[in-house]
Amino acid sequence: MSRSDQYVNREKNSQRMMGRIKKLGGQFRMAQAIAAGISRRRLYSLRDQGMIEQISRGVYRLSEMPPLSNFDIVAVSIRVPQTVICLVSALSFHNLTTQIPHAVDIALIKGSRIPRIDFPPVSVHRLSKPCFKAGIQEHMIDGVNVKIYDPEKTLVDCFKFRNQIGKEIALEALKFYRARMRLNIDALMGYARVCRVEKVIKPYLEAML
Repeated sequence: MSRSDQYVNREKNSQRMMGRIKKLGGQFRMAQAIAAGISRRRLYSLRDQGMIEQISRGVYRLSEMPPLSNFDIVAVSIRVPQTVICLVSALSFHNLTTQIPHAVDIALIKGSRIPRIDFPPVSVHRLSKPCFKAGIQEHMIDGVNVKIYDPEKTLVDCFKFRNQIGKEIALEALKFYRARMRLNIDALMGYARVCRVEKVIKPYLEAML
């Protein structure tokens, strides 16, 4: 086979692999690519050619796609699709804090395996199954389905983990929530009962009324 024929074959293979990647949505985990019939060697070749880019360990996207508007939570959500964005990261998404997250706060069910994520940095928080499943919203961000707790559940979690993130962050978030959103006491108290912080948060809610 001539060099010209070899080049044509390589180009055809690359285009075929790119077609499979586009069917994955353009943003994918290595495991998804392998399941779609793209070998590690071919994946690395596409990366080296600049056709795809690696955004986290085992996470890739098409280079031609627009820049990510929220790189950290998108990368983590692709890497660990079962996780839920919580605490300060969720507060930031809902515009309920002045804090800049230094890591992506993620929630997992107690007993589940902690994922290995080298970048971006993550802070893992374990929740009971009922508490974990309460208040999950799904948002499409940069073409990725991202699970984030709703504002009320996020506030309750901030009081639950107040000793870890700082009580002042929870109180600031509650103040912003009162000023910027429709006050939903029933939802707040419902989540507080599920997450067993009803006695903690109730005095602060009563003071707002």
